[in-house]
Amino acid sequence: MTQQLPDLLTAGVRDGLQALYQVTDPNLDITLQSTRKEFDGEFTIVTFPLTRLAKKKPEQIGAELGQYLKTELEEVSDYNVIKGFLNLVITDRYWIEFLLQQAQATDFGRSPKTDERVVVEFSSPNTNKPLHLGHVRNILLGWSTSQLLEAAGFDVKRVQIINDRGIAICKSMLAWQRYGEEATPAGKGVKPDHFVGQFYVLFEQRFQEEYADWQQTTTAKTILQDKNPKQLPEEAFWKAYKNTYFNTYSALGGAAKDMLLRWEDKDPDTITLWKRMNGWVYEGFTETYRRLGVSFDKLYYESDTYLLGKDMAQAGLEKGVFYQKEDGSVFVDLTDAKLDEKAILRSDGTSLYITQDLGTARLRYDDFGATRMVYTVGDEQNYHFQVLFEILKRLEEPYAAGLYHLSYGMVDLPTGKMKSREGTVVDADDLMDEVIQEAYNSSLERDATSELSADERREIIRMIGMAALKFQIIKVGPQKRMTFDPKESVDLQGQTGPYVQNAYVRTRAVWRKAPDTDLAAAADYQQLEPTERELISQLYAYPALVRDAATQYDPSQVAMYCYELAKGLHKFWHDVSILNADSPAAVAFRLSLCRAVGNVLKHGMGLLGIEMPERM
Repeated sequence: MTQQLPDLLTAGVRDGLQALYQVTDPNLDITLQSTRKEFDGEFTIVTFPLTRLAKKKPEQIGAELGQYLKTELEEVSDYNVIKGFLNLVITDRYWIEFLLQQAQATDFGRSPKTDERVVVEFSSPNTNKPLHLGHVRNILLGWSTSQLLEAAGFDVKRVQIINDRGIAICKSMLAWQRYGEEATPAGKGVKPDHFVGQFYVLFEQRFQEEYADWQQTTTAKTILQDKNPKQLPEEAFWKAYKNTYFNTYSALGGAAKDMLLRWEDKDPDTITLWKRMNGWVYEGFTETYRRLGVSFDKLYYESDTYLLGKDMAQAGLEKGVFYQKEDGSVFVDLTDAKLDEKAILRSDGTSLYITQDLGTARLRYDDFGATRMVYTVGDEQNYHFQVLFEILKRLEEPYAAGLYHLSYGMVDLPTGKMKSREGTVVDADDLMDEVIQEAYNSSLERDATSELSADERREIIRMIGMAALKFQIIKVGPQKRMTFDPKESVDLQGQTGPYVQNAYVRTRAVWRKAPDTDLAAAADYQQLEPTERELISQLYAYPALVRDAATQYDPSQVAMYCYELAKGLHKFWHDVSILNADSPAAVAFRLSLCRAVGNVLKHGMGLLGIEMPERM
C-alpha cells in the first residue's frame, strides 16, 4: 500500500484512456472527487472533459472506463455511472488493510518534517484593556493555524506584536493617575489586566461628561451654528465632531496627548508609570493565555519597533520604489496595482504604521529566516495588508512571496456588537467562566462521572467548556462574521465541541471494557458493514485534509471534519455490535476501528487546541 489511492486511480484512468481511446496527453487534467453520500463508491471521476478526446458521450466513457478499472485494478471492486460521473467502489480488502496497517499509527495525519519555516502572528493586543471575545477568535485562529502548519511539516514560530504605546495606553495611565488614588490590582482584588481596563473605560466616561458640559458653552454653540452646513441633528453632529473636540478643545485629550509626548521624550516619571501599568496587563495576559492553552516563541513590542522601517524607506527612495514630495514626506504610488498613493514617512521624517510594519517584517526575517509569514488580523485591516505586501514585493524582500493575511470577521453576541471604551465587551476570562458554567449546568442532567473525585469532575467540566468555546469559534470559516452563543456551544447533540468529545469518550469506554482482546484476529475480517466502510474512508481522507487546511490557512476544515467523523462514529455505534459481534475477527476489527477513530479525533481536535476527556 505504498501508492496512495488518488495517484493509483489517476494513473489507472490515464492507462485506460490510452488503451480504450488512444489518448496519451500527459497534461490532461484528471478530476477526482469524493463520491456524494447518496451514491455507492468512494471516488468519482468526472468524464465530461473527456468527451472531446474520446469522441463519445460522458455516460459511455464512464461505463467503458469503469469496466477497465474494475478489470485492471485489484483495488476497484465495482463502479456505477450517474450521467457524466463515474463512481468507483474500493474493495473491502483494501480498506481493511489500510485500517490495520496505516490508520492506527500514532503519527497518522502528520506530514514529514521540512526545513521551511513559517512565522505566525496572532493576538497582538493593546495594553490598555484585557483580552476580549474578539481577541479570542484571533488567538484561536492563529494558534490552530500554527498547529496545522506544524502537522503539515513546517517549522513554525509563533509571535505577537504587543501594542504597548500610543494615545489609548495613555488614556488608561492618565485615568489611573487622576482618579486611581494609588490603587493596585492586588489591593482591589481584581485581575491586573481587568484593573487597567477599568481605567480605560473610566477615561471614556469622564471624557463624555466633559464633552457634554462643553457642548453647552458659547464656543460650542458657535461651532454648531457655523460648522453644520448639512443641518445634521445636534446629536449626530456632536458624534461626528468628537475627535475634533478631543484633539482641539478637550482638557483630558490635551493631557493624554501631553503624556504621550512625555513618553516619547522618555520622561522618567511617565516611563515608570507606563512600565508599572503595562506590567499589570502582562501579568493578566499571561494567565489568560494559560487558560486558552496558547504560547509564543517571541514577543515583539511596538515601543521597540515603532521607529523601524526608516532605513527601508531610504532604500526604497534609492531604488526608485518610493518618491519624496516637496514637503519632505515619502510616498509610494501603488495605483498601477489598483491601490492608492501611500505615505511611508511624514514630512517631519517620523514613522507611520506602515513604516513600522515594513521594519517588523524585516526584523522577523532576520530573527527566523522565515520564507512565510502569516498575519492573523481582523478584516477591517484588509487594505492595509494589501498595501504592505505590495510594498514588500516591490522592495524585493526575500520573503515577500510568502506573506498571507489571515483575515477574519468580527464576533458578535446575541445581544449585538461590543464596544471596549463603553465597557460593553465580553472579556475573555469572563467568557471562559461562562462556558465552563454552562458545561457544569449541562452536566447536572447526567451522572456519568459520579464515581470520579470532585477535582476530576471539575477538570472534565473545564475541558468540556473550553471545547465548547473553541470549537464554536473555529468551526466558522475565518472570513465569515459570526455570533457566539455560550448556551448553544455546549449542546451535546449539536455541531459542537462536546459532541465530538462525546464520540471520543465512546471509543475510550469500549476499550476499557475489553482491555485484553487479541487484536490480531482483525486480519481475518472479510466483509465491511456500510458504516465501517464510511468511517474508514473518512479516516483515509484525514492526512490530505490536514495538508489542504494548512495550505489554505483554514482550521474550520479540521473542525468540520472532526464533527463529521464523530457523527459517523455515533452512527456506527448505533448500527453494529462491537463487543458482542458474531466473531472474534469482527470484535477485534471493530475495536481497532474505534481506536483509529479515537486517535484521529484526538489528533484533529488537538490541532484546534481542544483537549479530549476520557469520561464525560
